[in-house]
Amino acid sequence: MKKLSVLVALITHDNDFQQEQAAVAEATARKLDVDVKIIYAGNDGVNQSLQLVQAIQVSPDLRPDAIIVEPVGTTMPQVAHAAALAGIGWVVLNRTVEYAAELRRKCSCPIFSISSNNETVGRIQGEQFNVLMPGGGNVLYVEGPSTSEAARERTMGMLSVKRPDIAVKSLKGDWTETGAYNAVKSWLRLSTSKELKIAVVGCQNDAMALGTRRAIQESVEGSERERLLNLPFTGCDGVPSKGQSYVNRGTLAATVITPPMTGQALEMLTAAIRSKSQPAEHTFTLSTSYPSINELGEKRRSSTR
Repeated sequence: MKKLSVLVALITHDNDFQQEQAAVAEATARKLDVDVKIIYAGNDGVNQSLQLVQAIQVSPDLRPDAIIVEPVGTTMPQVAHAAALAGIGWVVLNRTVEYAAELRRKCSCPIFSISSNNETVGRIQGEQFNVLMPGGGNVLYVEGPSTSEAARERTMGMLSVKRPDIAVKSLKGDWTETGAYNAVKSWLRLSTSKELKIAVVGCQNDAMALGTRRAIQESVEGSERERLLNLPFTGCDGVPSKGQSYVNRGTLAATVITPPMTGQALEMLTAAIRSKSQPAEHTFTLSTSYPSINELGEKRRSSTR
């Protein structure tokens, strides 16, 4: 019997969480005896669409049985329709998909989405800010790109729970360490950056937190550099070998663990194809604070004694 073939299309290789997504996909594929091919869009939505259209339009014997995609920009409804019409399963990561119900009525191949609840991720980070800033103050907040639904939802969640005495200065990154480094370095050149007394640095992923730290290290001098580098830095993703390790070493004060989705997506997809069934239309993974909010509060109180 022919092995199932799955194409996994990720955003970028230059990101801790994306690397973990790839590693989990490969490990799960070995366990399930599935062939998996991983491609990266280089943070380019147009390139990602072209990659997937090309995979769909090849001869039927070369097509994947399914595509798992974490979109750079839109959820690519036209590409999804083309995949479904070709009998290719379609799974979207880290997004909700407005067209899924229609395609599921028309096509028998599995079509579903799985994501972090990004508003919950944002709320957890907002709770971390509340603990780290008991007297209020300013957060330098480095977001993902404005085209990203995940970035927008994380910001909404954070704003919904942070206390009113916490002000947010937002900068746009692109989910990568280099992108955050460039954004923060440009901002630090402005005279207004010197007027804003930052109390916490919050980033929407751990890679951007490292990029922000590097920009401060290279762009600020003297006692202000030392003060900024000693502030609490927080991120999201919490990959064990990266984000959680940064917290354990003290490079970050906290992160939000957002479990990789590729493994669960592959398991659901494989079961659906083999049983000729449709999984749930959308599934959320469970995100948690690392350390827990209570532990973070205790650490902060210990450090100020």
